[in-house]
Amino acid sequence: RRPCHGDDARRAADPHWRDLLLFHEYFHGETGQGLGASHQTGWTALVIRHVEDLARHRNK
Repeated sequence: RRPCHGDDARRAADPHWRDLLLFHEYFHGETGQGLGASHQTGWTALVIRHVEDLARHRNK
């Protein structure tokens, strides 16, 4: 059982879900359950990658 999944038994037992790790905006201070958006995971890294690419091309 992972604290970020809270009491969701499906994510603890189902082989298709148990290894899925979601990165939430914030977590419950006492239980560790993930709260807030998790659907935005990866967007920040994608944007940073494009900003880096733009900077590289401008510096050539």
